[in-house]
Parts: sequence; C-alpha cells; structure tokens
Amino acid sequence: MPRPIFLKECKSTNDEIIKLILASQNDVCAVYTLYQTAGRGQFGNTWYMPRDQNLAFSIAVSTRYFPNLQQSVNFRTALLTRDLIAKMTAAHVEIKWPNDLIIKSKKIAGLLTEKIKVDSEEYFIIGIGVNILQDEFPGLGKAGSILTQTDQKLDPHVFAEALYAELNQNLRGSFSVENLMNSLNLNLFRKNEVSVFATGGTRQNGIIRNVDADGFLWVELENDGLQRFFHKEIELLY
Repeated sequence: MPRPIFLKECKSTNDEIIKLILASQNDVCAVYTLYQTAGRGQFGNTWYMPRDQNLAFSIAVSTRYFPNLQQSVNFRTALLTRDLIAKMTAAHVEIKWPNDLIIKSKKIAGLLTEKIKVDSEEYFIIGIGVNILQDEFPGLGKAGSILTQTDQKLDPHVFAEALYAELNQNLRGSFSVENLMNSLNLNLFRKNEVSVFATGGTRQNGIIRNVDADGFLWVELENDGLQRFFHKEIELLY
C-alpha cells in the first residue's frame, strides 16, 4: 500500500495534493505536514498551526466512489476519523455538525472537503486537521487537542500513517447510506440536549434532533418548532 507523503512544511496540504495527483497512478493518495502556514478552514476561514504539534492531512479520492452522494463523503470521513481517534485513545469522540470532532466539549479536529477536476478525473480533496500535542489555545475557548482532552501524547507521524491506512482501506468501500446516517446521529454532539443557538440574528434554546442524508441539521427550537438548517444558517453556542 502506498504511504502518505510527508512535507516538512507547506502552505496548504489541500493545495499540495493536486501536485501529487498529477504524479501518482493511484486513485487515492495523501499528503501531510506538521507545519502548515496558510491552511484553509471551512467557509474561507484560515487555520493556523504551531510547528510540530498538530497534523494537517489531505487525501484525494476519485468521485466515482461516491456517485450522487457528495454529502456522504464528508460524513463518512468524519466517522472513520472519529473511530480511529476513539480506538487510539479510548476516548468518547463526538461529531459536531457539519465537520468537527469533539472530545469533552472541545474541538480537536475539523474537516474540509473540496471537489476538483484534474485532467479528465474528478476528485474529492478531503483536508483533515487534528490537534494532537498542542497544550495551549489562547483566545480559543472551545479548542482542545488529543493531549489536553485525553492526557495522551500520540506521535503525529504514527497517527498520520494510521489515518491514511484507515481511509485508504475503508473510504472507497461500499456502504449503506442508512447505516452511515445512523452511525453519524449516534455520535452527534449535543443531540437531544437543550442548547443555545444563534439564527436569524436572534438567540434561542433548542434541541438537536438529527442530521439527514442531504446534510441538513434538524433542530427543535423553543420559539419556532422543528426546523432544518444548512451550513452557516444556524450556530450552536452550546
């Protein structure tokens, strides 16, 4: 099995992997670094990382493994990453809609999925950022790492190799969308708990009920009843 390519540093692993696709004969390839200087987060946000403490990892997968199911690639990757972290740490890892991983109410990982075309082939580029060894997050009260949340010091290189093996083996395999969504909702952060949400310029209490296969979050709001929301239409304030 090919191994992920390690870069001592780069601007963005999601950008670097395009070069790797052109040079590779595989329909799945990956690149990672422990120092990314211009990483992209969800919705155009910038993600910065200290040197040699956290992982920036990108994997490219041909879209033919996800026909007409673009939303499922993000959920499937999130679940596989969640399962790996849970297995390596024995921690309870949850998925915060739409693309974050949580341990003890702190964000320890995030995903960004993009779709690109290289030559005549389309790919999903999946960027995964995992806070592994960082122990201080000034100004980021909701952030944590595997170290801060589990007291375990994982080797980032070992974790990157394990993540690639997990995704390379399982991401392309056939799966049931129903089972995928059941697993996602079973591990959904703050499901069926009273939380505070911001939507439409107001705040109100609500309860997350589920995520559907189209990627919508269903929330039962105190004043507006059961509503569905897409990315950026609602913010969970905890």
